Amino acid sequence: MVEFELQNSDSNARAGVLHTSHGNIPTPVFIPVGTQGTVKTLELRDLEADDYCLLLNNMYHLYLRPGVETIEKLGGIHKFTGWKGAILTDSGGFQIFSMTDLTKVTEDGVRFQSHLDGSYHFFSPERATEIQYRMRPDVMMAFDECLEYPSPEADIKRSVELTLGWAHRCKDEWKRRLEADSEADSAPTLFGIIQGGVNEELRRYSAAETVKMNFPGYAIGGLSVGEPKSLMWPALEATIPEIPDDKPRYMMGVGTPADIVEAVARGVDMFDCVMPTRNARKGTVFTWNGKLALKAAYFAEDERPIDENCDCYTCRNYSRALLRHLFSADEITPMRLATIHTLHFYKQLIYRTREAIKAGRFETFRTEFHKNYKDELMR
Repeated sequence: MVEFELQNSDSNARAGVLHTSHGNIPTPVFIPVGTQGTVKTLELRDLEADDYCLLLNNMYHLYLRPGVETIEKLGGIHKFTGWKGAILTDSGGFQIFSMTDLTKVTEDGVRFQSHLDGSYHFFSPERATEIQYRMRPDVMMAFDECLEYPSPEADIKRSVELTLGWAHRCKDEWKRRLEADSEADSAPTLFGIIQGGVNEELRRYSAAETVKMNFPGYAIGGLSVGEPKSLMWPALEATIPEIPDDKPRYMMGVGTPADIVEAVARGVDMFDCVMPTRNARKGTVFTWNGKLALKAAYFAEDERPIDENCDCYTCRNYSRALLRHLFSADEITPMRLATIHTLHFYKQLIYRTREAIKAGRFETFRTEFHKNYKDELMR
């Protein structure tokens, strides 16, 4: 089972360790997204080379293809994918609710159509819990409703109550399966999810009520879905104080470098986002000074690496000019090379963030990071 150990604090910023049966994970941690069981364009050894030890797999997509029965028959998600580190699965809520035209929500659960073939399916909280449990990740998520931004306050209130009711049912189903599990010591750990949109009062209420259920960890959902930062940060700040210090705090779907640094400053431990690797495959990468669009014409004769301060495989061996040429020629190779660089950059960002917290100089690191890092595209 998963346990969290808080080791260092620097103001609100925290450094700790998430102990799992598949290894110990230093926090803060960025979790690469392997939607279908793999991070697109990469091999497992690419992730191992950068010491990644936790991946996110998407329950919704794996349920549709190849199916939980296949994964279970082949020994669970770790044996099926070959990944020896820890795995976190989401509950499918975000994917389902992002397809609002194909879903119908009731108190019992959600009826939805597959984006693959249009077939109908139904996820209750119990069914979402069952599927994840049978896949046997290290961490699984409660089933929740994620609303779009903006949403009427009445809808947010209804959604919070619905998510709280579903959380109770998820935990009951998890406990039922755990009690009958002959290998309970390696069973998945269930995290609760806090909702509430950008309404600070509802955020506090959702967090307090979810914490009463005593989950081993808490995810903060429903942020970074289009709301401005001026609303996102106060919503997060209203949430954090309600979560016990000895439990991990996971901010779902947040992934720009600047947002990670700011969320760490407010007390968040865990992050995931598909954006960094998706952008890399399209030619946009991150550096310590900001973003680069490698397809831009002004890189056609640029002999420099993506980032002269980076020691990743890509930066040690490839120029911006060659990468720009390969993207322009619609080759597959640059997607892989850009992804290798991006995940190396994120690993270094998290490492430096953690070291700054441990040394008691996080605020200095935060100030220096924002001084150098620009959100606009660099040249």
